[in-house]
Amino acid sequence: ACICEKNKRVTNCRLENGACWCDSVGSGVSVDCNKLTSKCLLMKAEMKGSKSGRREKPKDAFEDTDGLYDPECENTGVFKAKQCNGTTCWCVNTAGVRRTDKHDADLKCDQLVRTMWIIIEMKHAERNVPLDAESLQRFFKETITSRYMLDGRYISSIAYEKPYITIDLKQNSSEKSSGDADIADVAYYFEKDVKGDSIFHDNILNMSFGNERLHFEKTSVYYVDEIPPEFSMKSLTPGLIAVIVVVIVAIVAGIVVLVSSNK
Repeated sequence: ACICEKNKRVTNCRLENGACWCDSVGSGVSVDCNKLTSKCLLMKAEMKGSKSGRREKPKDAFEDTDGLYDPECENTGVFKAKQCNGTTCWCVNTAGVRRTDKHDADLKCDQLVRTMWIIIEMKHAERNVPLDAESLQRFFKETITSRYMLDGRYISSIAYEKPYITIDLKQNSSEKSSGDADIADVAYYFEKDVKGDSIFHDNILNMSFGNERLHFEKTSVYYVDEIPPEFSMKSLTPGLIAVIVVVIVAIVAGIVVLVSSNK
């Protein structure tokens, strides 16, 4: 009866009071095609179809190290605070990103912690035509406000330091009204567009500047929650642990040398 322009991962589309409504694949939750679909429902739909010079980041910013999983969603489409895979469970933020170590099924997640700041960092490939910073900033601001329907006040900054483009989206729980697009959903749609896996129906994002398309070598997304994540030492990478151990050994060695020289 209608086409869901903002989400191709739907079924059973129909017109209701002049608006297109469809059922999200994998969950059956009805979604309004005039709005962005929540990231939780999008991830669930994707799982259903699947076979299984840079700026310093804020202290508590972290990346998604787990990637795609089959999430549990509330009836409203938001993530449940506790996610599990069999008997292994963890807590997530409003972007669905793990913010604790993995535990057994007895894990308690008291609340769904809000992601208030999302940093999208893209490294573009070499180009024949140089990029103009002002044109780049204008393009991404217009794209985010029109294509993803995010109020411009939630775009904190768009910075360009060749070859990196950094977009900051900030949205505190006290600022967001019920009708506003969520920055987690916007960032997910945007990341899919950049990686050539658009969720929009037959609506590819055209990123051409100076008659040359902008290609990205790497895209990273960082999340900052209203409450810092709860990762323990065991979740740190072996390389980082090795660095910490080396620093501790160096400090101890320095104390030994100091004590020996004073004798």
